[in-house]
Amino acid sequence: MDNLPFLPIEEEIATIVKTYLQHKLMPYNTSGDALHLAIASYHKCDILLSWNCKNLANANKFNHIRYVNNLLSLYVPILTTPLELLGEPHD
Repeated sequence: MDNLPFLPIEEEIATIVKTYLQHKLMPYNTSGDALHLAIASYHKCDILLSWNCKNLANANKFNHIRYVNNLLSLYVPILTTPLELLGEPHD
């Protein structure tokens, strides 16, 4: 993980987070989730890994996330858990 780049939090990201919260994409009490999604979307990350299956890696929320990101002309990363990305080990 030492080779992973640090993604700066640009000023625009705060506006994205506010928009996510206004559109009820994430609950206010988990605004860290909105921040993670905003950073990944702003920086056009291919994948956002999360164990948070309630607010991020949730197929039922993906259409809402895609809708809001499209309104903002933002990239939509793949939202998945580490287990889904790695797959099941084979015997």
